Amino acid sequence: MKPIFRALLCASGLLGAAALAGATTLEDIEAVQAERAEAGRQSQNRIDDIVKEADSLEYEYKRVLKELEGLKVFNTLMERQIDRQEADIGLLNDAIDEVEASRRQMMPLMVRMIEALDLFVEADAPFLLNERRTRVAALYELMEREDVSVAEKFRKVLEAYQIEDYYGRTIEAYKDSVEHEGATLEVDMLRIGRVALVYQTADLSATRKWDREARAWMDLEGSYRNQVRMGLRVARRQVAPDLLLLPVAAPEAG
Repeated sequence: MKPIFRALLCASGLLGAAALAGATTLEDIEAVQAERAEAGRQSQNRIDDIVKEADSLEYEYKRVLKELEGLKVFNTLMERQIDRQEADIGLLNDAIDEVEASRRQMMPLMVRMIEALDLFVEADAPFLLNERRTRVAALYELMEREDVSVAEKFRKVLEAYQIEDYYGRTIEAYKDSVEHEGATLEVDMLRIGRVALVYQTADLSATRKWDREARAWMDLEGSYRNQVRMGLRVARRQVAPDLLLLPVAAPEAG
């Protein structure tokens, strides 16, 4: 038994012994015993309260120790996470620096690409010329805009190149106006990739091809008139694809 409990029991016993020694009658003895029993009960209640309080304090102490241990583990995990985040921030800062350097290099590259595209359109066969020139002019204007990201500008430049590439792999028929000997002719234009560009007037009075070397429209022989008409119908999907006999430019050495 703990010292404090032994002291309480001893005190209770001494009080009881003293009370019995002063008792002279049976009633006095019974009264003293009753008082002694009551004192013992109260002492036991105090002992029980002290034990409960000690148990409660011990439980609280263990709970706090367990919580403290959990906090230590949590803090360790947080420190590791912070270390990783700081490392990630360092990598992101490096990446941002690289992106900024790339952005400064991308602008001159895109300008050169647009200039090359501009020269190509002017040197190419004159099909959809207004549309293609307008596209190039829009790219020049786009480069000067601060509200458009570098990525979006580059996407637009690549898109223009893809459109030009598409022209070389398709057949197309469309209405157009052509200047010839001082007169403006309304014609049906037929483009077959980039190997042939011909037109035909609505009354079939003229059928001409674009001559790359001469940079001019040249008359075609009458035998090509029906072939051009057929090509126009094929391009418009009015008839099924068929073999066409049309003059094409000779391949150039690479």
